[in-house]
Amino acid sequence: MRSFDHAAAEAARARQNSLTKPEGSLGRLEDMVVFLAGWQGRARPRLDRVQAVIFAGNHGVVAQAVNPFPQSVTAQMVQNFRTGGAAINQICKVAWADLDVVPLELDRPTRDFTRECAMTAQEVQEAMHRGAEAVSADSDLILLGEMGIGNSTVAAALAASVYGGGPDDWVGPGTGAQGDMMSRKRQAVADGLARHQPGNGADTLAAFGGREQAAICGAILRARELGIPVILDGFICCAAAAVLTRDDPDALAHCLLGHESAEPGHQRLVAALAMTPILSLDMRLGEGSGAAMALMILRGALSCHNGMATFAEAGIG
Repeated sequence: MRSFDHAAAEAARARQNSLTKPEGSLGRLEDMVVFLAGWQGRARPRLDRVQAVIFAGNHGVVAQAVNPFPQSVTAQMVQNFRTGGAAINQICKVAWADLDVVPLELDRPTRDFTRECAMTAQEVQEAMHRGAEAVSADSDLILLGEMGIGNSTVAAALAASVYGGGPDDWVGPGTGAQGDMMSRKRQAVADGLARHQPGNGADTLAAFGGREQAAICGAILRARELGIPVILDGFICCAAAAVLTRDDPDALAHCLLGHESAEPGHQRLVAALAMTPILSLDMRLGEGSGAAMALMILRGALSCHNGMATFAEAGIG
């Protein structure tokens, strides 16, 4: 696994301090550039190739009637991504990100975690491998997102398993659950937590699923191997990423948090991860949309870093 390049980061910080502005006056924008410098190993980071990856999966827990939409919507949305009709397509266009969509056995949902493990150990490894394969080695930055009917229930179970607490702490409306459906959603998470007590990351993914969450974990690990920084999306993406911290508390050191979702459990998850979101816009769409919006902030920060004159160059001072 690659480690943070402190020399490149220090060189980036020195450049920031020499630019025609008061030191630190660009606030967190400066910190973001230094973060990119350290993980890319360049005093002047670049975002020439940014890859947005959406992983899609289906979930057996929908048998508990926890979602207002049928499972067929997952495949329909995958097609919408591929034909350019979704929100993430529009954001990626203006943010200059290449979008890849990776469906994961949509015709074979994971099993219902209230009754048995969602996946076998082999299925977890296969999904993680698909996630790792999706990462292009020539990318300067990876954005991660997901799609899957029922996966906010999975995310709540993953977060509760990793950080403790019960359904009331983590379960939210997702794509619009309310009333009796919210009660069933909380009960499904409670039943899953009572049935499964995994002790490590792979067992956690096997217990609760889903394939897209395992693929996100595989992509994060592969990006770390390659020294590519990552922007995480909202609640579901972060709940998947959090699983990696069961085995390595430093597993997400190369990751930025794109935004704080309006999904109630995400605020608690952000605090548990001790990460500061780039944006807070009350978004809760998923599909990498918050990560892609955050990319535009990074592009602005990097443009200042690489394009501004130093005091010496401008003849000031």
